[in-house]
Amino acid sequence: MSFDAVVIGGGGHVGLPLAIMLSSRGVNTAIYDISEAVVQGINSGKMPFWEPGAEKFLQESLEAKKLIATTDPAVTGETNSLIVVIGTPVDEHLNPDPQAITLALERCRPYLRDGQLLILRSTIYPGVTRQVERELKAWGLDMDVAFAPERIAEHNAVEELVSLPQIVSSRTQRGFDRASELFSRIAPAIVRLSPEEAELAKLFTNTWRYVKFAMANQFYMMAESKGLNYENIRSAIRQDYPRAADVPSAGFAAGPCLFKDTMQLAAFSDNNFHLGHSAMLVNEGMPSFIVSQLESKHDLSNMTVGILGMAFKAGSDDIRSSLSYKLKRVLKFRAKKVLTTDPMVPTSVDKELVPLDQVLLEADILILATPHREYKDLVTDKPLVDMWGITPRNLA
Repeated sequence: MSFDAVVIGGGGHVGLPLAIMLSSRGVNTAIYDISEAVVQGINSGKMPFWEPGAEKFLQESLEAKKLIATTDPAVTGETNSLIVVIGTPVDEHLNPDPQAITLALERCRPYLRDGQLLILRSTIYPGVTRQVERELKAWGLDMDVAFAPERIAEHNAVEELVSLPQIVSSRTQRGFDRASELFSRIAPAIVRLSPEEAELAKLFTNTWRYVKFAMANQFYMMAESKGLNYENIRSAIRQDYPRAADVPSAGFAAGPCLFKDTMQLAAFSDNNFHLGHSAMLVNEGMPSFIVSQLESKHDLSNMTVGILGMAFKAGSDDIRSSLSYKLKRVLKFRAKKVLTTDPMVPTSVDKELVPLDQVLLEADILILATPHREYKDLVTDKPLVDMWGITPRNLA
């Protein structure tokens, strides 16, 4: 069998939506993933995570025989176009670990061949594209290499993959042309950069958001520590005033990308990115600030605290790098008891979750940690911390 494209690591939040949308546009696509459970679920038409609209396209692509998932790395030899959706994580020292891509390619190495196109897709540390080019050459392979960074927001993938311009980079004209031809099947426009520029473009994008959120959180801390309501202030300065329209609400700035990518950019600048490190201290300090503010008013050691929302953002079932869990750990040292609930996260993922009704009944204080829409009309007479400003009251 021959495929137009094979997505390596394609069972996750980046690769699976891409594979689904490519196949929905007629691209004969295969997914290679090491998780047998994920592969079985995909082949049965079930999404392993929540992504609005994706399951319908998945099932249609399976029925049209345009998509298949497998744990067999041999499938990587059955295509001319490989898309690697494994990024660069940061280690416990906040340093980039560029070996993840190399390890993934090692599994596929016996099946790679001259003439293939290898497209790096996930966020990577600057210089990784060149490193992959060198490794392929050292393996004796003559392959085109491109980097086309993913820029979608989780849970908006189906819409954004086909509506956002796609940055494409390659060291050669042939590599750029081949990658552009593939992504033109879904993207409305192609934007060309050099590989190094594209690597920084992705990091700049996420870091910009992370720093903006840190500013909002710093403003929140300033106002709340003086007994003032940040959301009232933000609402006032935004009203009919376009230069303040982009001032975000306060809240937990977390998830699998923003913090990680800011630290990658810091490492790239030889740890001279003082603004990025400051943003990290502010954003990562929000859980402790919330608890400290509560302790100034309440004796938490004799109280049960309920945390509403454990996903890293609203409308999500994804708990990766969620600061709600950092808040929970801090409270376990300070409060008598901590209860957690989330309308999106299944108990198979977090067995300590309890129903919202139980939290509302048993908790003495509530903290709205994730602004799910289910909480907007929350009715309770308990003290409530709402840093997001989505409810009419903040009484804690």
